[in-house]
Amino acid sequence: MKLIPAHAYSRMIKALPILCVDVVIRNNKGEYLLIRRANEPLKNRWWVVGGRVLKGETLEKAAIRKVKQETGLVVKSAQPIGFYEDVFEKNHCCKSPLHSVSVVFSVKIGQDWKIRLDKQSWNFKFSLSLPKRLVIKPFIKKLNSQH
Repeated sequence: MKLIPAHAYSRMIKALPILCVDVVIRNNKGEYLLIRRANEPLKNRWWVVGGRVLKGETLEKAAIRKVKQETGLVVKSAQPIGFYEDVFEKNHCCKSPLHSVSVVFSVKIGQDWKIRLDKQSWNFKFSLSLPKRLVIKPFIKKLNSQH
């Protein structure tokens, strides 16, 4: 899976929403793992692990890859719990707003974890709450039997 060259990605951001995954990681105390972002969007803000889905990669594989890449944690599976959509005025590669659509996954970690952050973030913490901006919408609220 190859990364997109910066000039091509910049053109994509100007024309299309970008498919991403966000991963809500919880420890055995029920706390959420948050990372302090080093890059736009949301530079210097607390957020969850996540990023782009690569061509040929399933959503779950993308979530597992992002967890390992950004935290060093190895997880075997991730459960989809909803989606999150946002438009960020700033992004890391161009002056155009970034429209991001994320499938949100949930992962639980046990007691034997050791966080090793990559260059995309510069700090981490466990919190009892998720960032307010992260509004996770369920895939289906209720099925109407008439449809």
